[in-house]
Formats: sequence, C-alpha cells, structure tokens
Amino acid sequence: MTETLSESQKLTYVGIWLLKKLDVGPEDGGLVLPLALPRELEPLDPALEQLVIAGVVAMNKKKGRYELTPVGVDHIGTLIDEAEHWIEEFDGMPPERVVAETKRRRIDPLRVRFLWGWYQGEFDDLVLWQQRRGLAEIERDWALYLMGEFWTELARDLAD
Repeated sequence: MTETLSESQKLTYVGIWLLKKLDVGPEDGGLVLPLALPRELEPLDPALEQLVIAGVVAMNKKKGRYELTPVGVDHIGTLIDEAEHWIEEFDGMPPERVVAETKRRRIDPLRVRFLWGWYQGEFDDLVLWQQRRGLAEIERDWALYLMGEFWTELARDLAD
C-alpha cells in the first residue's frame, strides 16, 4: 500500500481501538483510562480528546476516568456492523483482490483491514501481535506503538 495514513485517520482508528478497550471490562482485556493519564499512556491523549469532542466518550470527573457515552455504545455497534459486513464480503479473498476492490469503490483498504482485525481481537494485545508477526524488535510501550509504527506494520498486509 503506497498511501500514507493521515494524522486524522490515525486518530480515528486509534479512537476506534480505544472505544473497544473502554467497552470491555479490565478482566476481559479492557482498560480503565484515568483522566490524568500516566506518562506511558500520554500518547493516547489526542485520540481521547477527539473522542470526547465527538461525544462518544465523556470525562467522568467524579470517578476520575474516561467513560463511554450512550452515543459511544451506539457507535461501537455501527463499527461492529461494518466490520461484520467486510468480513462476510471479503472472507477468503486474497489480500491483493480485497485492496483492488476497496480502492475501486473508494473505500480505504486500511480501514477494512483494521476493522477486521479489531473485530476479531487480533489487536487486543499489541505486544503479542508484534510477537506473532515475528518482528525483530518488539515495542513494549503499546500506546506509543499504537500511535506510530503499528500502522506501518498493518499496511504491510495490504502491500500491492
């Protein structure tokens, strides 16, 4: 894939990743994100700010954490429907054909690839994801990885 991911697209996709983490309880791999993010989670701040502005996440000052809003819960449902649609439509199709078809329809192939993996839990643990891909260097700071090199690595799945 030769296109580059814009900062706006990256923040949108990171936001989608965060919505799932906020929707799932910590016992099932979800996150509780405090309003005062610890240093290692600070890279997520622009994506969280975008989610708050969009009204899908609220800053619960009483509890001191970010929480999904009813609009956010509905949005996750829409994203799940979209992911299921792409999986149903493209399952079993070679990646190069998926890329060609999505480009023909003017759909971002990276969005399709991302939602597919997001829905199936492929990216729930980003350190494990890197390990499964056999990357020589594993970035253990998953928030930094999510805001950076993750997208380059994911785009490799769509290489023409």
